[in-house]
Amino acid sequence: MPGKTSVSKIFEIPKFYYFNSGNDYSGSLGSFAYKVCTGEKLVCKTWHGRLCSEKAQIEQEKEFDRTQEGFDAMIAWLESVYSSS
Repeated sequence: MPGKTSVSKIFEIPKFYYFNSGNDYSGSLGSFAYKVCTGEKLVCKTWHGRLCSEKAQIEQEKEFDRTQEGFDAMIAWLESVYSSS
């Protein structure tokens, strides 16, 4: 896909710079939803349904180092969780 800037093969997710600048990000694909929260670490949460992360029942949550390597591991983990759901 020309001009695609997503780092994921499945989800539209911006590059590490976006998160390293302190931004959170959320998205969904079908009923699968996710949110990446940025702090000292990157925290990725997943759930199913249309509720926002504050009201949803979080099914999986995992922390990753706020580094390019941690970010890459987070993307791989998120894709794996989606593929196995």
